[in-house]
Amino acid sequence: MNAKALRKLSYGVYIVSSWDKGRPVGCVANSVMQVASQPAVIAVSVNHENYTNECIKACGRFAVSVLSEQSEPSIIGVFGFKSSRDNDKFDEVPRLLKCNMPVVRDSAAYLVCEVVDKVETQTHTVFFGKVLDADLLNEETPMTYAYYHEVVKGKSPKKAPTYLPEADDEEAKWVCSVCGYAYSGDVPFGELPEDYRCPVCGQLKAVFQLKTK
Repeated sequence: MNAKALRKLSYGVYIVSSWDKGRPVGCVANSVMQVASQPAVIAVSVNHENYTNECIKACGRFAVSVLSEQSEPSIIGVFGFKSSRDNDKFDEVPRLLKCNMPVVRDSAAYLVCEVVDKVETQTHTVFFGKVLDADLLNEETPMTYAYYHEVVKGKSPKKAPTYLPEADDEEAKWVCSVCGYAYSGDVPFGELPEDYRCPVCGQLKAVFQLKTK
């Protein structure tokens, strides 16, 4: 089977958030879809290993922030490559409260949902949520999974339902050891200032490692 065929399906880039005993939590998701219109119901897939998964189960509600092409890539780094179990991610990313749920301020739209059902797969929980509130935050173009990979040059967290191991390039490259971003700028990596930060996860130049095949 050629798993790359699965990437021809349409995906977005979202932040799924909830509460952990009064503390906002969240993670990156790319599998969100509408499954009914009256009432509006959406489904979202969240890895069992994501701390947000158990928080949604305990809270019974979740929110989806739809990232745009203009959203800061570092948002994906914070929510995709750190754990809410050990990090207060919303300390690093500004938030809004919508229908008493935390949403990412720098996003194109949001949906707040009440869990009405769930299905367990081997690795993920698919939560079905009745939409309680939804609105646009700006008119920016929503970020697609393809845009994230092809333009932002970001990598998928290993817990993402669409994660595929990347084939190594023959050319040597400097790679962020936190999120897997491969530097491809015009300025030689060695000439970058020491305060250069990964555009995806925000880590300093010092965490980059030279990778050769």
